[in-house]
Amino acid sequence: MSVAVGWSLVVLAVLVVAGLVGYAWRLWREVQRREAAQREEIARAHRNCLESLEAIATAMLGDQVDLVEGALRCKVLLDIIDPALLEREDFKVFAEIYRRTEHLHTHSSRQDLSAKQRFAEDRERIALQEERYASLHEAARQVLVFKREWPSGSQ
Repeated sequence: MSVAVGWSLVVLAVLVVAGLVGYAWRLWREVQRREAAQREEIARAHRNCLESLEAIATAMLGDQVDLVEGALRCKVLLDIIDPALLEREDFKVFAEIYRRTEHLHTHSSRQDLSAKQRFAEDRERIALQEERYASLHEAARQVLVFKREWPSGSQ
């Protein structure tokens, strides 16, 4: 092998390595960009959930919304933010309400029920609301505290 061919191969190898380094750097920047976009999307989702939680909790405290319905909505929103939040003593009532109403019909399946069946389910919801009225109001107050302290209050 001649010296010229040897140097040509060295130059070619350096160019290939430089090209691969450039490509790897570009991929790394894309990963960083996507991770930042994902973090921002999660933060935006949390902000939206917190705003909804505040509106629902305020409506619950003002008895402007059915407390069972409010509890179900709060459960879903807290679950989106962090499922572990439902294990906090302040929010356990939301998970309890969810468990105790899972069997009840909603939306279009509720419309398919007879009037007598809907009335029976309504009575069940009302009884549950009356039974847990104080704890639902307290949980709604704690949602407002949680929202005010977010994100430091998330633990």
